[in-house]
Amino acid sequence: MIALRGIHKRFGSVHANRGVTLEVAPGSIHALIGENGAGKSTLMAVLYGLHPPDEGTIEVAGRALKPGSARDAIAAGIGMVHQHFMLVERFTVLENIVLGAEQGFVLGPSLAAARREVLRLAAEFGLEVDPDAVAAELPVGVLQRVEILKALYRGAKVLILDEPTGVLTPQEADQLMRMLRQLKSRGTTVLLITHKLREVLAVSDRVTVMRAGEVVATRETAATTEAELAELMVGRKVRLGREGPAAVAGAAVLTARGLGWRDAQGVVRLSDIDLSLRAGEIVGVAGVSGNGQSELLELLAGLRPLQTGEIALAADAVHQRAVWPLDPHRLRQLGVAHVPEDRHRLGLVLAFEAWESAALGYTDDAAITRGPAALGLLDHGAMRAQCAEMMAAFDVRPPDPAWRSAKFSGGNQQKLVIARELRRAPRLLLIGQPTRGVDIGAIETIHRALRRLRDAGCAVLLVSTELDEILALADRIVVMSQGRITGEMMRDDADEVTIGRCMGQGGAAA
Repeated sequence: MIALRGIHKRFGSVHANRGVTLEVAPGSIHALIGENGAGKSTLMAVLYGLHPPDEGTIEVAGRALKPGSARDAIAAGIGMVHQHFMLVERFTVLENIVLGAEQGFVLGPSLAAARREVLRLAAEFGLEVDPDAVAAELPVGVLQRVEILKALYRGAKVLILDEPTGVLTPQEADQLMRMLRQLKSRGTTVLLITHKLREVLAVSDRVTVMRAGEVVATRETAATTEAELAELMVGRKVRLGREGPAAVAGAAVLTARGLGWRDAQGVVRLSDIDLSLRAGEIVGVAGVSGNGQSELLELLAGLRPLQTGEIALAADAVHQRAVWPLDPHRLRQLGVAHVPEDRHRLGLVLAFEAWESAALGYTDDAAITRGPAALGLLDHGAMRAQCAEMMAAFDVRPPDPAWRSAKFSGGNQQKLVIARELRRAPRLLLIGQPTRGVDIGAIETIHRALRRLRDAGCAVLLVSTELDEILALADRIVVMSQGRITGEMMRDDADEVTIGRCMGQGGAAA
């Protein structure tokens, strides 16, 4: 169905694809895996016509495809769902699906016909959505259905999915896997870019591994293993999971009592939260996404106003109503670092070059300022050098401080944010979804860095929807459901069944 032969693609000094050849059978699910920066997304962007290849040819169903034209790729039956959704938030589902494929100047008849076709496709492929819902009000799992429907509406016979489960809950990810099997059963060819090897083994027919812009192996999925694929991706054996005994916690660094928070519609998101974070301990917050973990993290980071309760940092009550708000900048000065769940919205300025993003929140650091700090003069040379050191420490690719933040793959963006927040040895780290969209080798690097930070005496609050990650890293585990803490246990007492029971009971204590 798809034949890419001898594809080369360069971006300045970066050789993203190096003579890549890839063949995909019709009506199959073909996984494409590799480390962050291996060239997977670039290769798919070449196939979809977003980038013209410097060399090489593309064929779809035996016919040559004009390179560098998304319009021609769509006409040839190729659709793509990007890692970060390409929807207009203020438009309805129907308006987003029709956008760019209108049937003339008068929209009424076009929308009516599109509504019938969208409802038909939704029923056929199990992609139920409300055509009149506004995109901004929909959860990410539904937004992904909209993106898939948008591609199918344009007649896609080949569907490219770039990290489709990176922002989904485990339940939404399972539902997506069922949808992909249904698409395959209807004859759709699926190209799946993912870092989650369990998903590769569960849903794909074949898997191709890329490293440093080249294809290093293609395997029949039934004939390979997670361990083999991980080693092919990074070129060495990878160790994940628990390491060593649980840490012995020290004194409390942060104590929260009776925290409560309601959103603008009056819906209770947090209720009566008591939490203690101690030096030399990683506390993992487990739970299905949307049960208050994000609100808790942002409230502790100074991004949300404290409505009820109080928070004390070490001996000083710093978040009490009388002195609220304590902004994120002041918290950094007190030794609190924050890796947000949404790196695009809160972690980076995508238009900035990497050396600028690497200094966000820390522009009063004496190492990168010139003259008295009060003057606010920045030493750009020192900032670039510091960024280069961060990139080397966390293997950010390409290791170019002048590269724009938006151009890095999602996993390399994440590594840059984590490098920035860990560099200054915080006394408290608040970190959300640390390995979302990150390859297995980088996961190992990030986990090792978090353990080192803990062993140096830092208190770490880790929010993750990945139970494997919670079980691998946390010394103590807190479970949240419906805005409440429904269970708390030490690492040695925890397993998936016990945690799952606390998630589902909505009030039972462990």
